[in-house]
Amino acid sequence: MRTFYKLSLSTLVAVFLLIMVGGVVRSSGSGMGCPDWPKCFGQWVPPTSADQLPENYKEEYVEHRQKKNEKFARYLSALGLDDTANKILNDPAVKEESEFNAVKTWIEYVNRLVGVAIGILIFSVFVYSLRYRKVKPALTLVAFLTLVLVVFQGWLGSIVVSTNLTPWVITVHMFPALLIVMMLVWLVHRASAHETVSVGQRPSRLTNILFVSSVIVLLIQILLGTQVREAIDRVATEISAREEWISAVGLDFIIHRTFSWLVLVLNVILTVKLWKMHRSNRFALIVIILILGTIFTGIGMAWFAVPPFLQPVHLTLATITLGVQFLLLLRVNEKIKLAQHPDGSTTV
Repeated sequence: MRTFYKLSLSTLVAVFLLIMVGGVVRSSGSGMGCPDWPKCFGQWVPPTSADQLPENYKEEYVEHRQKKNEKFARYLSALGLDDTANKILNDPAVKEESEFNAVKTWIEYVNRLVGVAIGILIFSVFVYSLRYRKVKPALTLVAFLTLVLVVFQGWLGSIVVSTNLTPWVITVHMFPALLIVMMLVWLVHRASAHETVSVGQRPSRLTNILFVSSVIVLLIQILLGTQVREAIDRVATEISAREEWISAVGLDFIIHRTFSWLVLVLNVILTVKLWKMHRSNRFALIVIILILGTIFTGIGMAWFAVPPFLQPVHLTLATITLGVQFLLLLRVNEKIKLAQHPDGSTTV
């Protein structure tokens, strides 16, 4: 299991890297650096200058994206989301094509390369898990579901491009990423070389409720953050002065900021409880440090006019916090395994 553990852990770290790279793409406005998908300007290696593009490349890719959006709109209509489908098809902003920018093109291209690497890693995790399908079928099942989710995430990424970075589509694109993180954390935990846990008091029902509440509140906080990001994207098209963006966002930012303190308070209470139980104190402290780091980067964005370099750091810290918090929940509730000795005695 040690090889599977290392492979799963490496994949999890790579996913965090991809989330950071995705944050760089969004903060730099490079999301439409490649107007098609999976190729970039119809090439596997993107161009470095506008001279390498056909004269009518804007019209060509707008038409290509429109065809994909028509298919996507049919899916939305089948789900009863007719208004949303109509907006996708008729919103003039969706049909706008950006000017070619070599730097933004290559930032987006690197993002895609990292995404391909993640896909290969997760496929490898699934293939390796097959050897445990009889003794640990849950490993194989979760690895397979993770692979399916990654394929779905890749398709969603293509929709993000075809809809010209429609904000709500980007937010939906975040959901599978969080699920992938949690599923990989579960695989890492189950494949961990640590087969026993330290002796300690089993968590009470109240403590587990607090645990689950903390995870849910953090998930809500991350999604609230995506709402703030959506609002900033809208404001940025109307206001050029970055220092005015936060005040223009208004209530979305205030709710997000308030929720951050709720996340911190819940986890401080949880850490104190775990400290008294002598259980997984190190991971609990790591969660607190990560939450503080996320809060301080958020404060930095609010005070210093949303500097682009802080945005991916803020998002990545929040996602890592979710992963470590979920791992802590799994470890604390892990059953203490007993070793049976020849004389009939048992030890932890």
